[in-house]
Amino acid sequence: MIRNILAIDDSAAMRQIISATLTAAGYEVTVASDGEEGLENALAVQFDLVLTDQHMPRVSGLDLIGRLRRNPAYQNTPILLLTTEDSEPFKDAARAAGATGWIEKPVDPDLLTDLVASLSEQEAS
Repeated sequence: MIRNILAIDDSAAMRQIISATLTAAGYEVTVASDGEEGLENALAVQFDLVLTDQHMPRVSGLDLIGRLRRNPAYQNTPILLLTTEDSEPFKDAARAAGATGWIEKPVDPDLLTDLVASLSEQEAS
């Protein structure tokens, strides 16, 4: 069951939207402003779900996913990529890095809430 979520995005507005949306839906949300900060948070606390932007300073979303997947604590944790990219080569790269899936920006708050709820139900069964 998903309760504790890490949301990583270099956009303050996006962090606020994700945090407000998921907090209102009953989740505990920690935000990070770039991939390096997100990685530090993920290694300090075990999260049930990671949401990460792709284009960020210091560590990109794909690099972050690859690094998390090499950590035994995150081998089975759902990781969703938030991105404006929708090309097949990018989707292939996301899958190869270990992304569970992706959400195209701009993020629809209702879609985000439904997706997290669906992932939580899958985790519970």
